[in-house]
Amino acid sequence: MINIDFAEVHRLATVANLIEPLRHAFASTDAVAPERAHFELEAQADARSLLLMPSWRPEHGIGVKIVTVFPRNADQGLPSVNASYVLFSWQTGEPLATIDGRALTLLRTAAVSALAAELLAPKDPEVLLMVGTGALAPYLIEGHRAVRNYRSILIWGRNAEKAAGVARDLEVRGWPISVAADLQTAARSADVISCATLAREPLIKGSWLKSKCHLDLVGGFTPDMREADDACARGAFIVIDTPGALTTSGDLIEPLAAGETLSRDVVLLGELLARGSLAHGKNAPRPDRTLFKTVGVAFADLAAAAELHARFQR
Repeated sequence: MINIDFAEVHRLATVANLIEPLRHAFASTDAVAPERAHFELEAQADARSLLLMPSWRPEHGIGVKIVTVFPRNADQGLPSVNASYVLFSWQTGEPLATIDGRALTLLRTAAVSALAAELLAPKDPEVLLMVGTGALAPYLIEGHRAVRNYRSILIWGRNAEKAAGVARDLEVRGWPISVAADLQTAARSADVISCATLAREPLIKGSWLKSKCHLDLVGGFTPDMREADDACARGAFIVIDTPGALTTSGDLIEPLAAGETLSRDVVLLGELLARGSLAHGKNAPRPDRTLFKTVGVAFADLAAAAELHARFQR
């Protein structure tokens, strides 16, 4: 059994490298991903979570990701999310590899958002707004840049110094990035907004959004987490990575309860890939306002892990 650590994951693949394997995984009909096990770990003052995410796909492999989420780690300069992935052979059940789960999750999450944006984002956007300054921010920007060209990239965070630090790190890549001083002003100018935060109250308001824009919601993964208000869902073409998003994401639970959108109007990413078009009917126009909500699906991890293992073998 091999071990693929954090650095090796990044040597083997980029966000862009994983878009195609994930496209095939979401378009497949044989990938199995049972509902993830989510445990809240009791602690005196800290929110702590343990997640177990198994998946298998005939002839492609078996895998499970073990994840811990400790939000207070950020105060100590430590990652809020840690994970390990174990990949097993479909033929024999033998363990093939252990993979750094944090690196895999960062690349996979950004690649899924990039895949959705490839289908949903305006064709010629000018401004990308990144909301959040955590570990995912550079990867999400990389993913969105892999599928669209942007004249300007803005980054906003509650801590302006952290936002400036992320911007400096990305400027050396030659990216046109700057810090947004005011979130509302930045959101009003953005064609695509990607959010990766642990916010409990909505940060993005629907009244701020352009008539043609794409909203990529990544951070909230529990019913009491919100990155966008109910108005963001009003009139939007909504796509999700897994049906579980309807019951685990506050960004969907509350707009559905308020009647801002209907569950029957929400489309799975896999269904959208099969359909090949945003339009519902042959002559239907392309929706102007789109929203993608991802909470993570285990077969996406499996697809990324299998690709990393194949690249390592090569």
